[in-house]
Amino acid sequence: MRSTAWAGLSTGDPVVIDGAKERRQSWVFVAHVTNEQTGEQWVEVRGGRRGEAKGRSFRVEQVYPVAAKKGSRIVGPSFSDAPQLPLSG
Repeated sequence: MRSTAWAGLSTGDPVVIDGAKERRQSWVFVAHVTNEQTGEQWVEVRGGRRGEAKGRSFRVEQVYPVAAKKGSRIVGPSFSDAPQLPLSG
Protein backbone atom coordinates (compact mmCIF):
# COMPACT_ATOMS: atom_id res chain seq x y z
CA MET A 1 0.00 0.00 0.00
CA ARG A 2 1.37 3.43 -0.95
CA SER A 3 0.24 6.65 0.75
CA THR A 4 1.23 10.27 0.05
CA ALA A 5 0.54 11.19 3.70
CA TRP A 6 2.21 9.68 6.78
CA ALA A 7 2.99 10.76 10.36
CA GLY A 8 1.89 14.33 9.66
CA LEU A 9 3.86 14.56 6.40
CA SER A 10 2.48 15.08 2.93
CA THR A 11 4.20 15.02 -0.45
CA GLY A 12 6.78 17.78 -0.78
CA ASP A 13 7.42 18.30 2.95
CA PRO A 14 11.14 18.61 3.77
CA VAL A 15 12.68 15.85 5.88
CA VAL A 16 16.12 14.86 7.19
CA ILE A 17 17.50 11.39 6.55
CA ASP A 18 19.74 9.81 9.20
CA GLY A 19 22.66 8.50 7.19
CA ALA A 20 26.31 9.60 6.97
CA LYS A 21 26.00 11.20 3.51
CA GLU A 22 22.26 11.77 3.55
CA ARG A 23 22.36 14.17 6.54
CA ARG A 24 24.31 16.64 4.39
CA GLN A 25 21.77 16.49 1.57
CA SER A 26 18.27 17.91 1.09
CA TRP A 27 15.22 15.62 0.88
CA VAL A 28 11.46 15.94 0.53
CA PHE A 29 8.85 13.34 1.43
CA VAL A 30 7.15 11.56 -1.49
CA ALA A 31 5.26 8.57 -0.02
CA HIS A 32 5.03 5.99 2.74
CA VAL A 33 4.91 2.40 1.50
CA THR A 34 3.86 -0.78 3.30
CA ASN A 35 4.36 -4.23 1.80
CA GLU A 36 1.09 -5.86 2.83
CA GLN A 37 2.50 -9.39 2.58
CA THR A 38 5.59 -8.89 4.75
CA GLY A 39 4.63 -5.82 6.80
CA GLU A 40 7.84 -4.04 5.77
CA GLN A 41 7.61 -0.25 5.65
CA TRP A 42 9.74 2.38 4.01
CA VAL A 43 9.59 6.03 3.00
CA GLU A 44 10.19 7.31 -0.53
CA VAL A 45 11.95 10.67 -0.77
CA ARG A 46 13.33 12.86 -3.56
CA GLY A 47 16.41 15.05 -3.46
CA GLY A 48 20.11 14.61 -2.81
CA ARG A 49 22.95 17.05 -3.35
CA ARG A 50 22.18 20.59 -4.46
CA GLY A 51 20.35 20.51 -7.79
CA GLU A 52 19.65 16.77 -7.71
CA ALA A 53 16.21 15.16 -7.65
CA LYS A 54 17.04 11.49 -7.10
CA GLY A 55 14.35 9.17 -5.84
CA ARG A 56 15.43 7.05 -2.85
CA SER A 57 13.80 4.84 -0.24
CA PHE A 58 14.72 4.64 3.45
CA ARG A 59 13.53 2.74 6.51
CA VAL A 60 10.89 4.68 8.48
CA GLU A 61 13.18 5.04 11.52
CA GLN A 62 15.70 7.02 9.40
CA VAL A 63 13.25 9.85 8.59
CA TYR A 64 13.32 12.91 10.89
CA PRO A 65 11.78 16.39 10.96
CA VAL A 66 14.02 19.18 9.64
CA ALA A 67 14.06 20.71 13.14
CA ALA A 68 15.84 17.58 14.44
CA LYS A 69 19.03 18.48 12.58
CA LYS A 70 21.50 20.43 14.74
CA GLY A 71 24.71 21.01 12.81
CA SER A 72 25.85 17.61 11.62
CA ARG A 73 23.91 15.73 14.34
CA ILE A 74 20.32 14.62 14.61
CA VAL A 75 18.59 15.13 17.94
CA GLY A 76 15.08 14.14 18.90
CA PRO A 77 12.79 11.35 17.74
CA SER A 78 12.14 10.19 14.18
CA PHE A 79 8.72 10.48 12.56
CA SER A 80 8.12 6.77 13.23
CA ASP A 81 8.72 7.32 16.97
CA ALA A 82 6.90 10.66 17.25
CA PRO A 83 4.48 11.42 14.41
CA GLN A 84 3.89 15.13 13.85
CA LEU A 85 0.12 14.87 13.71
CA PRO A 86 -2.05 17.99 13.92
CA LEU A 87 -3.90 18.61 17.14
CA SER A 88 -7.62 18.17 16.84
CA GLY A 89 -9.82 20.28 19.01
